[in-house]
Amino acid sequence: MIHDIFMPALSSTMTEGKIVSWVKSPGDKVEKGETVLVVESDKADMDVESFNEGYLAVILVEAGQEAPVGAALALIAETEAEIEQAKQQASSGAAPAPAPVPPEPAVVESVAPVAAIATSRSNGRTVVSPRAKKLAKEMGIDLKTLQGSGPHGRIVAEDVEKAAGKAPTPTFAPPTPIQATAPAPVAQPVTPPAPLPTVTVPVGETVPLTTFQKAVAQNMMVSLQVPTFHVGYTITTDKLDKLYKQIKSKGVTMTALLAKAVAMTLTKHRIVNSSYTDAGIQYHGAINVAVAVAMPDGGLITPVLQNADQIDIYTLSRNWKELVDRARAKQLQPEEYSSGTITISNLGMFGVDRFDAILPPRQGAILAVGASRPQIVANPDGMFGVKNQMSINITCDHRVIYGAQAAAFMQDLARLIETEAQSLTM
Repeated sequence: MIHDIFMPALSSTMTEGKIVSWVKSPGDKVEKGETVLVVESDKADMDVESFNEGYLAVILVEAGQEAPVGAALALIAETEAEIEQAKQQASSGAAPAPAPVPPEPAVVESVAPVAAIATSRSNGRTVVSPRAKKLAKEMGIDLKTLQGSGPHGRIVAEDVEKAAGKAPTPTFAPPTPIQATAPAPVAQPVTPPAPLPTVTVPVGETVPLTTFQKAVAQNMMVSLQVPTFHVGYTITTDKLDKLYKQIKSKGVTMTALLAKAVAMTLTKHRIVNSSYTDAGIQYHGAINVAVAVAMPDGGLITPVLQNADQIDIYTLSRNWKELVDRARAKQLQPEEYSSGTITISNLGMFGVDRFDAILPPRQGAILAVGASRPQIVANPDGMFGVKNQMSINITCDHRVIYGAQAAAFMQDLARLIETEAQSLTM
């Protein structure tokens, strides 16, 4: 029997994909569950595994080429004797028409992306993060014997380390209490971001959009159809800056602190964590904070800190570092970049004072964060002082969120950062 390999739908917005590389060559033996090729979706590179044992007979779409979702990419023959039959089928143009795309991610006939579908062990497959798979190979751990602790039962690196008897990264001790008397604010120079690799620009040429760039363009066009409004707020960050200085050495990032602050505030303003659907307003059960990250080759991606309101700041920071590393290596799982319920875009590290962000599809709000700078501020007693302040602008979907609701959220976010910053470590 001859099986067909189709272009899988790696995300709900993907309409076509690009073949990054073929792991197998024509004539190679293919085991069930073995990676056959790597496909570039709109956000990441994904391994595609075979659900059948056999031989890769014919490649219909070469590396570097694109194909729509559901299009036939190759033929797999169950026996060596059927390889020639598969070749004749391909040369005669008898390859099957593109398979219909299901409304929800589903298992394709013979292959499926490693992490495009969040599955349990009930179907015989084990969902593993790329890092965990690498560690398991290095340590000689059988992944089938592990119980995953990640989202949807996914096996993560910590599960492999635990099985190998290696102690996981220890949880940091809480920071020392902040002294009641705070010193006068000191001007903190803006730390320049790590330079991204230099990309050679082909001046004078027209370069086709990549799959990633096409997806971004399509999302932006969708966003332009949404009625939005903006609310700005200036927040004093003296206590937040002091807390960050205290716990920075323990691996805490400012991104994690901001995400935690936003998540904690959202617990009181669930409407800002909701989104518009044709059926009505969807009130999300989880608070998943997506944060925009610049990609080395241009564009951006939004890794998601899931359940950010329930995770301690130290674990949240470690999760964020791992997400960024895998995002820039194009190894994120779909649920790690498409499950955000609100987004933060921070350009403060570039010295940007303020800006407006474009609302992502299927979200109700996005926060644009500017740099924290020393400012001369008038005190209630009429005296002047210097305080570190930053500007945050929120873009909201007016079909879901109204002005007063956005303003109340921003007011509570400012109150938390200005007077209750230490609660972020609890």
